[in-house]
Amino acid sequence: MIPYVRQFDFTYGRRDQVSALIQRVIADNPGPFTFTGTGTYIVGRDMPGARVAVIDPGPDDEAHLHALLRAVKGRTVSHILVTHAHRDHAPLARPLAEALGGAPILAAQPHGPTVHASDQRDQAPMDEDDDDDFRPDVILTDGQRIEGDGWTVEAMATPGHASNHMAYILRDENALFSGDHVMGWSTTVVAPPDGDMAAYMDSLDRVLARGFSTIWPTHGPAITQPAPFLKAYRDHRLEREAQIMARLAAGDETIAQMVPALYAAVDQRLWPAASLSVLAHLIKLVKESRATAAPEPTLAARYSLTSP
Repeated sequence: MIPYVRQFDFTYGRRDQVSALIQRVIADNPGPFTFTGTGTYIVGRDMPGARVAVIDPGPDDEAHLHALLRAVKGRTVSHILVTHAHRDHAPLARPLAEALGGAPILAAQPHGPTVHASDQRDQAPMDEDDDDDFRPDVILTDGQRIEGDGWTVEAMATPGHASNHMAYILRDENALFSGDHVMGWSTTVVAPPDGDMAAYMDSLDRVLARGFSTIWPTHGPAITQPAPFLKAYRDHRLEREAQIMARLAAGDETIAQMVPALYAAVDQRLWPAASLSVLAHLIKLVKESRATAAPEPTLAARYSLTSP
């Protein structure tokens, strides 16, 4: 069982001091993918003139923009960091930068044409879709460091949820801003075509190996016991993979047959995303020659085990 963390004190638009160097402001965009809403983090000292960084400005929401401007008033925002280009993380970056007089936006290299997970199912746009207009000013690479007044942040590539997902390490507190790579309230959506389960598992192992003291997801409260949480998170993915293999062994051939059985206890609003997660697992299994797809791994394909 994953020891989910779901209870915490917050008010939309309020600036909360959550550690010595971290403040958080939560946007009023709750939903099945965002939990209570997008948590934007401000890293740095709470003193006049201090240089601070903002992580994941959030959705294009005027009320949240004004809340962030109030939260950083009297300080200098030297960097705006974005974990990935999804609609609940990136759209407010440019309006915030402009309101602050041109603070640079930093993120990983865009993966090319924008990717919409919702296109896989011909459905309405999701929070897990890319923001079509997002363009960083500065491209970050794995291990690159950014410094301010009394803080150092290190970029940590964590592909899987998105191919260019970048987490951020606050070295001064041995803490990780995990974006959507790890969330305390739920498992993370890994949705092809941009989501990749094999890459996700590799990134999860890498985060586990770093031994962080605290993980700050963009959605929900902090994870204060990362090691057992991450191990349970990883075990859950391996268990889901085994369950998919078992459904194939039982005779299920399509994702549509598998999802009601695999996600019977999950809100049906999340079944479209769950279908994409099953697809991500099946793509991995096909690449590993443990399953076959006809004609190729898609939501509509027919699957079977490579051997009974």
